[in-house]
Amino acid sequence: MPELPEVEVVRRGLSAHVLGRRVSSTDVLHPRAVRRQPGGARELADLLVGRVLLETHRRGKFLWITTDDPDVVLAAHLGMSGQFRVDSDHGGHDLGADPGQPAAPPGPAHRHARVRFDLGERDLWFVDQRTFGWVAAAGVAEDPLGRRVPEMVRAIALDPADPLFDPVRVARQMRRHHVEVKRLLLDQSLVSGIGNIYADEALWRAAVHPRRLADRLPVATLAGVLAEAAAVMDVSLQEGGTSFDSLYVNVNGESGYFGRGLEVYGRAGLPCSRCGRPIVREAFMNRSSHVCPGCQTPPRAGHWGDGR
Repeated sequence: MPELPEVEVVRRGLSAHVLGRRVSSTDVLHPRAVRRQPGGARELADLLVGRVLLETHRRGKFLWITTDDPDVVLAAHLGMSGQFRVDSDHGGHDLGADPGQPAAPPGPAHRHARVRFDLGERDLWFVDQRTFGWVAAAGVAEDPLGRRVPEMVRAIALDPADPLFDPVRVARQMRRHHVEVKRLLLDQSLVSGIGNIYADEALWRAAVHPRRLADRLPVATLAGVLAEAAAVMDVSLQEGGTSFDSLYVNVNGESGYFGRGLEVYGRAGLPCSRCGRPIVREAFMNRSSHVCPGCQTPPRAGHWGDGR
């Protein structure tokens, strides 16, 4: 699933390719892609056609583009496999595509295309193989900080890349919960944008086992985990995000390369770069955690919060 760095890469790509352009038409190719739109495809078109796209924004894993109607934004969530792709014309040419590859067939320019936005001389496509993502023309509301955001983002917490994010304040909130620290890192009402990959990486960097209970860890330790999450996601962003397959690419169809720099995620059985012990994969919340049993001392039964 795309996490904060991957979504930020997409946001930057949209800024470079679609801002200042007017939506000439919309074409919904799969109704599930607009399930967050109460009036479906017709309402999406009614609210967006004729609007000019002005600025891109992101909070956690949510994206939105403001329009020249201050009360309407184009909002999106990439889900597990969502992508935005930009074509330079209506003939299905993908910016960044390999010229040695066969030309796209007639019809949608991208396999698994779900929604097309006609922006004049170029198209913006929402592509989503697994259809867990969505796009919507959303209304705007004020969040607790007084920022104007899409209505569905109003209750989403700030992410570690936000200049107003306060790791100590969030750490104090985390410490009120008798819950494993990794579970809280994935709680978008406390801190947004961190998913399974970067939670594992941040916990390894901070030498904290994911099953430690938050209310038994010092505020400084929890704030340190959040700081490491911000740091590792910033490094990933510089590499274009983490790609394991074609389900995450930027708007030009290019993969990110931070997967080569991961320390624990996906490295079960390989030696820890810090202590040499083999990385272990453990079941966690219907997914997996990747930990170093040497650097991240597991909690003793009945003492999950003791020590680091």
